[in-house]
Amino acid sequence: MSAILWTAVASLVVWCWLLFGQGFFWRTDVRLPPRREPDAWPSVCVVVPARDEAEVLPASLPSLLAQDYPGRAEVFLVDDGSTDGTGELARELSRRHGGLPLTVTSPGEPPSGWTGKLWAVRHGIGLARAREPEYLLLTDADIAHAPDSLRALVAAAGAGGFDLVSQMARLRVASPWERLVVPAFVYFFAQLYPFRWIGRKGGRTAAAAGGCVLLRADAAERARIPDAIRQAVIDDVALARAVRGGGGRIWLGLADRVDSVRPYPGLGDLWRMVSRSAYAQLRHNPLLLLGTVAGLALVYLVPPGTVVAGAVLGDAAATAVGAVAWAVMAGTYVPMLRYYRQPLWLAPLLPFTAFLYLLMTVDSAVRHYRGRGAAWKGRTYARPDAVADEG
Repeated sequence: MSAILWTAVASLVVWCWLLFGQGFFWRTDVRLPPRREPDAWPSVCVVVPARDEAEVLPASLPSLLAQDYPGRAEVFLVDDGSTDGTGELARELSRRHGGLPLTVTSPGEPPSGWTGKLWAVRHGIGLARAREPEYLLLTDADIAHAPDSLRALVAAAGAGGFDLVSQMARLRVASPWERLVVPAFVYFFAQLYPFRWIGRKGGRTAAAAGGCVLLRADAAERARIPDAIRQAVIDDVALARAVRGGGGRIWLGLADRVDSVRPYPGLGDLWRMVSRSAYAQLRHNPLLLLGTVAGLALVYLVPPGTVVAGAVLGDAAATAVGAVAWAVMAGTYVPMLRYYRQPLWLAPLLPFTAFLYLLMTVDSAVRHYRGRGAAWKGRTYARPDAVADEG
């Protein structure tokens, strides 16, 4: 057997394992678990950290204020030092649309050791606790909710006995680059954190999607949220780990009617979104970086590479095995493309998208070692390991 054929076989073996042994990560049928409406609806406080969000608030905040929730609910929007009139716009939207009560507040600049987003969340939770809610809904300022979103989340949490219920909002896919990159972002996330494993009782895998997290107030207190994760780079995953570590049950799945309205029209916008926290995902470990680059190459780049190399060198076996691995890869991507209502011809392009993510990850590491930290909406963090994913 040639070296090319051995490499193709290795990639195919990995894909067979991923297909069946990684929690069926490629399936998109993990949605809100069965829910039963309670006899008495618990009280909920919604906390929305917002920094320079005037562009997206008109499409998101009215959906929160218009929640059809039978119990007591209130919204706290924490204006994290915005310079674009976010706070005043929020008040104007509340006056115009009515609905749930809205409180707009500002915590000031975060102290040392805190990321801006988590400091804003801490401030919002502190105000909310004065209302003694049973649940907290932590949602980003770019997330638009269907009218029954809060009702469905609370019913699912109560019926399943979950302390944390999170939905991965459907991200915007309007521009050509969004169509190419965004579905793959969720696909890769699910590969790292298979949703089926997260919801298992007694499971060890923990993750959440920061745009939509319903959290029991007592579970947040037990887990010392957000103080315990104040320096977390990827705060939603850290939040889920803290809740699970405190003995709580968690659940994560794809959303049907919870959508992000934040645009990422160009490749540069998406590049910054991914590279801001990619190396942090690897705990700033160069060995993990090398392993990730090698793994991405073996899993995503080898199949098309061996098809081309086999065809050029006349190695029919390598071409055939590489083609099968490529087909398996594309097949696992089809459900995510369908979920995002995208054309299926994008599935064979997954190796190219994976190569972009490889470059983004390397760029994230380069930024770390150059000491440039990361910038988000005018705020620069001197320490790269103190940057939260605030998108």
